[in-house]
Amino acid sequence: MSKFTEPKQVMSFEKGKAYRAIIKTSKGEVVCELNYEKAPLSVTNFIQLANGGFYNGLTFHRVVPNFVVQGGDPQGTGSGGPGYTIPAEIGLPHDQGALAWARLGDGANPQKKSSGSQFYITLEKTPFLDGEYTVFGKTLSGMDVVKKIQQGDKIESIEITLN
Repeated sequence: MSKFTEPKQVMSFEKGKAYRAIIKTSKGEVVCELNYEKAPLSVTNFIQLANGGFYNGLTFHRVVPNFVVQGGDPQGTGSGGPGYTIPAEIGLPHDQGALAWARLGDGANPQKKSSGSQFYITLEKTPFLDGEYTVFGKTLSGMDVVKKIQQGDKIESIEITLN
């Protein structure tokens, strides 16, 4: 049983402030801006997991060249998580560097609920994913780092900042 629980309500965000995630990896740092206006529950969940140390030491278990790098599974297999899913907040585009939640396919998950913890960053613009997955942020810097990530590389920690 995970000590992490599904957020039941959205945290209060400071309007006009930028919430950023500094994803520290074994290849370097990636800075992503979190879009709390378009995906408030997703951002709340990501912040809670990051601040609670959930991601510390996990791996990027899936890397598909010219597509995505994916991490956030405590099992490292693509089938683990915190023990819950979160409702879809679909709407933002999959531009290069999009930060989005993975999820089970439509057959098992017709509501398109997002994984509780597994996220991916797109290596290229991937418009065919638009309308299917919840994008909750975008890469501001470190895209060169994202492109160097290989399967098995570690997420050392994720720090949330407010600017």
